[in-house]
Amino acid sequence: MARRKAPPSHENHERWLVSYADFITLLFAFFVVMFASSQTDRDKAKRVSESIKRALEDDQFSSALAGILGGAVGLKDRGNVQMKGPGGQNKVTPDPAVPETGRHMAELVPSLEVLEEKLRHEIESGMLQVHMEARGLVVSLREAAFFAPGDSTVNTASYETLEKVAKVMATLPNKVRLEGHTDSIPINNVRFGSNWELSSSRGLAMLHMLHNQYGIPTDRLSVGGYADTVPVDTNDTPEGRARNRRVDIVILNEFGLRAEPGEATPPKAAGGAPSPAPPPAPAAPAVQNTAPPSATHPALSTGSMMSK
Repeated sequence: MARRKAPPSHENHERWLVSYADFITLLFAFFVVMFASSQTDRDKAKRVSESIKRALEDDQFSSALAGILGGAVGLKDRGNVQMKGPGGQNKVTPDPAVPETGRHMAELVPSLEVLEEKLRHEIESGMLQVHMEARGLVVSLREAAFFAPGDSTVNTASYETLEKVAKVMATLPNKVRLEGHTDSIPINNVRFGSNWELSSSRGLAMLHMLHNQYGIPTDRLSVGGYADTVPVDTNDTPEGRARNRRVDIVILNEFGLRAEPGEATPPKAAGGAPSPAPPPAPAAPAVQNTAPPSATHPALSTGSMMSK
């Protein structure tokens, strides 16, 4: 008996829906990932952007990029950047007229971001400010949070904040300048006869704290007292005077280090040999005049030494 043939199966014309559904699912997942990656910490990005903008203003951004993107060693004949970079064929001599400050700022940008993250609460509460200047990274400590009025003793409540700053300093080889500043109201109490003495004493107290409590070597530290000669705000209002009363912890970059005593390169005599050293000067006292952080104002300075 002949076997009956099975009826032919019905062809499915809707198999394309499977592929379409897979495509839609993948497309949905792609846009979800794109949306999630775009939701970054906008407040942090804004603070970093403002700090970079202040640091690289006055047409210094181009010089910073030139130092970073100048070229790569060993890559020659691959585009204009490598042709002019350190590994290219066309060596470019830096223009002495171009500001050099932008070239030295990039080294402290990671530390700026770390400090802004670790000190976010202190920054938002107004205890301190962190910003970049041409000479380096500045942590500005307001008097109200770290000192009693008319006194140079560091408040114990601020130790935790200073420890955060000291931990970042310990990871860097840079030298640090501790600068005391006051407002324009004269002081004359039992301990201090002038704002010069108060500002210098506060810088020295910060030096003792960083060395004794957190182990920062004293050969990396220097102290300056500027009284009311370098204000950051007006001295005509209580709010402005409160901002002027501060201690600045300045982590110096290579550009800012040039103003430090003993850091200047000695001039060379004819024939390339270094000039003979000048005769030793008479011993100077621990307190002497020095250049201020950003202008030619007088200042009391205590070198990188501990008081006996």
